[in-house]
Amino acid sequence: MLDDVELAVMPGEVHGLLGANGSGKSTLIKILAGLHAPEPGAELLLYGRGATLPMPAGGARRLGISFVHQHLALMPTLTVLENMLLNDLAVGQTWNIRWSKARRQVAETFERFGLAIDPAARVADLSQADRALVAITRAFEEVRRHSGGGRGILILDEPTPFLPKSGVDQLFSLVRSVVADGASVIFVAHDIDEIREITDRATILRDGRLAGTVVSAEADHERFIELIVGEKVTLFQGNRRVPVDRPVSVSVRGLAAGDVSGVNLDLRQGEIVGLTGLIGSGFDRVPEAIYGAMKGEAGAVALDGKTLPVAGMTPDRALDHGIAFLPADRLGKAGVGSLSIAENMALPVLSEFRGWFGIDWTRIDAHVLALGQKYDIRPNRPHQALSSLSGGNAQKVLMAKWLQTGPRLLMLDEPTQGVDVGARQKLFQAIDESASKGTTVLVASTDAEQLAQICHRVIVFSKGRIAVELTGEAITKDRISEETLKAHGATRPAADHDGKQEEVA
Repeated sequence: MLDDVELAVMPGEVHGLLGANGSGKSTLIKILAGLHAPEPGAELLLYGRGATLPMPAGGARRLGISFVHQHLALMPTLTVLENMLLNDLAVGQTWNIRWSKARRQVAETFERFGLAIDPAARVADLSQADRALVAITRAFEEVRRHSGGGRGILILDEPTPFLPKSGVDQLFSLVRSVVADGASVIFVAHDIDEIREITDRATILRDGRLAGTVVSAEADHERFIELIVGEKVTLFQGNRRVPVDRPVSVSVRGLAAGDVSGVNLDLRQGEIVGLTGLIGSGFDRVPEAIYGAMKGEAGAVALDGKTLPVAGMTPDRALDHGIAFLPADRLGKAGVGSLSIAENMALPVLSEFRGWFGIDWTRIDAHVLALGQKYDIRPNRPHQALSSLSGGNAQKVLMAKWLQTGPRLLMLDEPTQGVDVGARQKLFQAIDESASKGTTVLVASTDAEQLAQICHRVIVFSKGRIAVELTGEAITKDRISEETLKAHGATRPAADHDGKQEEVA
């Protein structure tokens, strides 16, 4: 629910929209898209002219408002060119296509924005960063056509969580080109550093109300956090000292899977180790192969004196040996969105709740309610569907699902993707608490800030192999990012952005 929220965006401005999970960001965007109807009295002005609310079907598009959602709405089996024309085809505006002309126009558009993307390439064959650039370019071209020029509003709803840092830089460059062409951008994100880098101003929502609007360059990290959470938050900072006095509990030797080969790791009991690199470097394949989520080709994992061949690993066998894995795909591979919180949490421990007459769901509900309280899941309602929760709360459910099992090895793939700054600290504390009890934790992530906060060691991958290992005081966000780029022979370009004036909406 939203309560008396106001948002004003200037022409040629990149305007940030932040808030904790469940703060109302998605509701606001759905109202603009026409998916939700606001209460009577709501008003929308575009360049001083009133627009109808609730938004009629197709109304946003006709007004020059275009959206790019986190999952991009691209068809992987189609070409880039076909995807660029997809929305027109869907509404029947283009039935007699001159393909050679369309291909030339799309190529010219990409050239104008400095994008080296082949219109004939299949989207499935593009990197995640290039897919995002295609989706944003398509949305901007729609804004340009339907607003009668460059003026219009482009709304980017969390476009960066699945991108490596180099991809984020590419995306930001495109956003700057779009606003230079006259459009305005509303940029929705959880990453405060990204908001400070790319936006001119930012509006923060909290519990459905306006918490404040700030000039991004003038508000420091702590000020953003205070507005998002409603109070000062102490950022979690783990102990970077590697627990060398503890025994090696997990040893990986000669792991090969897909484009990863020759990976050797020794992980100590209670150690939190980060794996990182650019997308495609192979770091995220390591936990998948150890768990049996992808087929391993060679190598072995030694766990508490038992040697498990990677080639024969399956998820069931991994679980039998105390290996747990939380994938990044929250409502796909990690959890079942249509099932309740209780059903998702109970899956790994159902055998503990079997009685003479089958599964005792009364005991499960009580157990899940206690876990919900421990991990601050909101709302703490065991029978509520997982898909109805905000991203942060859904992740707490899935983390609790595995932490309750007390795994020997807990592997996490992008554990705080799309999770707000307050919920992140609670997840970090839960991970650290599990490690303090002896669980070895392996975290695969492109989020350098996250890794710097919780890891004893960070291992950087390049071309399927280990390139660099960082320990102690070398584990900082900047150093991790720097070493990741160096491992791939890249450097991060400098960026700046000029502010604009005059109100749009």
